Amino acid sequence: MSPDLSETKPWLWLQWGISIGRNIHMTSHTVLRYSLSALLGLSATSWAQTPTQLAPQQQIPGVYKAQIGQTRVIALFDGVVALKRSELAQISPEQVQESLTGRYVPETKDGLQTAVNAFLIDTGREQVLVDTGTANCFPGDLGHVAENLRYAGYRTEDIDAVVLTHGHPDHMCGLLSTDGKPIYANAQVWLDKAELQYWQSPQNKRKAPKKFAFLFDLANKSLQPYLQSQRVHTFSAGTTLPAGLQVLPTPGHTIGHSAFVLPSENERDNLMLWGDVVHYHSVQLQHPEATYEIDQDYAQSVASRRKVLQQAAARGWWVAGAHMPFPGLGHVRPQGQGYEWVASEFSPLPASAALPQP
Repeated sequence: MSPDLSETKPWLWLQWGISIGRNIHMTSHTVLRYSLSALLGLSATSWAQTPTQLAPQQQIPGVYKAQIGQTRVIALFDGVVALKRSELAQISPEQVQESLTGRYVPETKDGLQTAVNAFLIDTGREQVLVDTGTANCFPGDLGHVAENLRYAGYRTEDIDAVVLTHGHPDHMCGLLSTDGKPIYANAQVWLDKAELQYWQSPQNKRKAPKKFAFLFDLANKSLQPYLQSQRVHTFSAGTTLPAGLQVLPTPGHTIGHSAFVLPSENERDNLMLWGDVVHYHSVQLQHPEATYEIDQDYAQSVASRRKVLQQAAARGWWVAGAHMPFPGLGHVRPQGQGYEWVASEFSPLPASAALPQP
């Protein structure tokens, strides 16, 4: 009978292996090999960090790590939200049905399942979070970005910068904990200048449809502690952000909505983080003219979507989409009059993918 791995000391385990080897008349070389194997078996069990045991009904942590160019990109799952077909505009119900047929998008009475993703950019010298998820601003199974960041092996205090695509709650509410304190204690926060000014304007709030007025309150509440500590910075086209992110203006969904491009030595390894350019992936890639009813400017949102889809497809860039099926990493390619999503294949991290040290 073998000793209990969880309690046996390494030297006793090695001694046990030698004893067994001698009893069955192994050669000295085989005894050593047997004993070392036993010792390594111990190190792989009792010495390793014990993973959190999940209940059978629990999903695994929403984390996916990819090596894109010289940079580690970690997709962080916040949860899912249901978007109704009726919230699509500039497209007929028949076209929506045709687009969804054969796509198998989960759908309930509340709407089509839509992922909410954030992305961590780890260059080895900087850890930059792009969007923060919903925290507790929305009901349902949402608000898991900070939790999944920890599962990924990072601490919230390790984050150097938070770069926001825009000011909606599913991207910015995750700046705060449930008690209203900053989650990212050491991070500088970046947001488009026009976007920040829009959400800070009482006049804009009065002019907004009543059902959207609460968005102003949530945006300002999320930013307030960071503003008080002078950790909010604005950017515009041409600004180079932390981690070398380049600003790609994509207005329409909001007035200052921004996508970002993370350049690489090999241009085909460039990564485009497009935020909310696409919400209904099974519809809007095939029909870029289709808009989401809360888009502030339909014409601009269509123009921005066409621009980034064409650019990503023509150049073969990686794409990270806030509302693409988790992990939201992949490519787009032309398909008929529109485009098709090519999801990233699950891959181990290459052994040569060690990041530069700070």
